[in-house]
Amino acid sequence: MQTLFSILGIYLFIAVGFGAKWTFKEKIDDRTIILISVYFLQIFLTFWGLLKRPIDTELLFAPALYFGITLLSLLLMIPLSKMLFTDTKERSMATVAALIGNTGNLGIPLGIALFGEVSVPYLTLINLVNLFIVYTIGVFYYSRGEFSVHGSLMNILKLPVLWAAMVAIALNLAGYRPSEAVDKTLMMGAYASMTMQLILFGIYLYGTKFKEINVRLTTWISGMKFIVVPALGWIVLANVEIEAAVKGMVFLELIVPLAIANVNLASLYNCAPRTMTVQVFVTSVLFLGIALVLPTLLRMF
Repeated sequence: MQTLFSILGIYLFIAVGFGAKWTFKEKIDDRTIILISVYFLQIFLTFWGLLKRPIDTELLFAPALYFGITLLSLLLMIPLSKMLFTDTKERSMATVAALIGNTGNLGIPLGIALFGEVSVPYLTLINLVNLFIVYTIGVFYYSRGEFSVHGSLMNILKLPVLWAAMVAIALNLAGYRPSEAVDKTLMMGAYASMTMQLILFGIYLYGTKFKEINVRLTTWISGMKFIVVPALGWIVLANVEIEAAVKGMVFLELIVPLAIANVNLASLYNCAPRTMTVQVFVTSVLFLGIALVLPTLLRMF
């Protein structure tokens, strides 16, 4: 029950975004919000996460596992999506959407509810790996709907979040630790970023016409997210020697629903953001059912 309440508390901000757009309609410019979130607020989130504690090599195995499972899943999806989807934008979404999970806004608070605060360092590093996936693989595929391969690669380099992450990692390795005042400033920006993304999802949800759901694409992405990727992750985790709790944390981050970052990137690069909003919504609803049995699944490791 605590798991369900944790999820519903997060979904409250989605309802705020939906209600705001329903009330004020065109007075709310969603494009402006996405630009503020991607180009400014997420920089605070990146610095706050990367400077939260010293990077410890002992903690790196969990995010390395997450990254490896994600790459294996990507290698599987690339040929399959090419076979099943001819439209460039649909193929891009089919290839990458299921790999970009809500490891931060949902994964971290849910992990704390399930494993306690001891999970925070592991979940933070996994979320940082997911951040790199979003702004490298994610940017490349979502911008492929409108840009060439060269243009897609240039789009990756144009995003300030990637450069901010590199600077933050360098500062961490150099031994820099933010003062209490700096940390509070970064934390304010980080929480503003997470809240803004949830509200933005609600705004996009308002304009979504569910009668126009692409059933084939929705079935594919949901199947990849909740069946194929977790199954592949389970096989990998079953064959490595790490603590059962750490395995559970990695599996949790693999099975969380699609991240709102999918909508951010789809909007930024005109890759059918309304269609992507439906995918995020559907996986978020399906996850409410999965959350009821999630504690039992995690105890199986």
